[in-house]
Formats: sequence, C-alpha cells, structure tokens
Amino acid sequence: MPDAPALPTLATERLILPPLSLDDAPAIQRIFAQWEVVRYLADQVPWPYPPDGARTYVEQVALPAMRRGVQWHWSLRTRAEPDRLIGIISLMQDDPGNNRGFWLDPQFHRRGYMTEASEAVTAYWFDVLDQPVLQAPKAVANEGSRRLSQRTGMRLVATEERGFVSGRQQAEVWEITRDEWRMQRRGHSAGAAKPD
Repeated sequence: MPDAPALPTLATERLILPPLSLDDAPAIQRIFAQWEVVRYLADQVPWPYPPDGARTYVEQVALPAMRRGVQWHWSLRTRAEPDRLIGIISLMQDDPGNNRGFWLDPQFHRRGYMTEASEAVTAYWFDVLDQPVLQAPKAVANEGSRRLSQRTGMRLVATEERGFVSGRQQAEVWEITRDEWRMQRRGHSAGAAKPD
C-alpha cells in the first residue's frame, strides 16, 4: 500500500501545527513524563514513562499510522516561539469512538490554545478527510477537556468506565457530526457578519 499524502502544517491565530516528526521525540520526552499530562490519558500509556518512551511511540506507532493514512498527528507551537513544542494533537480513524486526542504542557494551560488547535484539526477531520462524525472520550474528572468539548459544540452521547493512567474511572464520550459542525460554523460566520 502506498504511503498516505504528506500531512500539511495547520495554523491558527496564535499557533502553528506542523506534522509530528521523529525530531520531536526529545521535546515530547521532556514534557510528557509528568503526572499532570498523563493521568487522564488511556492506560495504554506506560507509567512510569520509560526513558525511550517518546521515541518508541513516534517511531513505531505514530509515524507508521500516519504513513498508512489512519492517524494524523501534529505538534503544537506558538507563533511567538515556533521552535518550542508545547503539546500534541491527534486524529485517529482506526480507533472507533476515539477520534481526537491531545495533551498540552501544563505551563500553557488555561490560555485557550487547545481550543484553537482542536478547531483546526476538527476542520481537517470534516473538510479534508470528509468524516461523518467525530467522537472523543474523556475522564469525567478531566474538567478542562470536558469544557473544551462543550465550548466547541460537542454533545455528550455515552458514559462508561474506562482505563486511564490514573486507574479505572467514569468516562464520557462526546460527539459532533459533520452536519452539526458545519451548521455551527455557519452560525458563527453569520453572527460575525451581523452589525451591532
């Protein structure tokens, strides 16, 4: 099977999202191995995080899935510091019920960066990949991630128990369809065009 087309760099008002590369592994290793980053991630993440964890993941999991055209991974960088990786955001077609995931360096929490990044990759999911629905599971205790889903027009469709790095706990599955997302975007555009 031929490799998937090269992934484009995405951009938002404050962020640049280049495709993930093996060169990102050292920065990922430095940032990712923090409890605040991993505690609400799926329990496939090894913990304690091994010294070669980032390189192994990028080289043996993420990049091969990108080449197969079943996953899409971007690094997050601010326009102010484009050489500094601050997080990762991913889309997954090969993991039913789990189509988008992300993590962000705790130093950069509460600035709206992940909302911007999520909007950019959701547009890619629906406009470029032409997927009918996007689902994202998250721990009920992960308030920041739940608020992001609410802010971006997703709705809660299921509650179930899942395994996280921090143990088994209640999780929610949030969803938005392509039609809902496009209608929401049209509403934002129309609202922006209205005079005061």
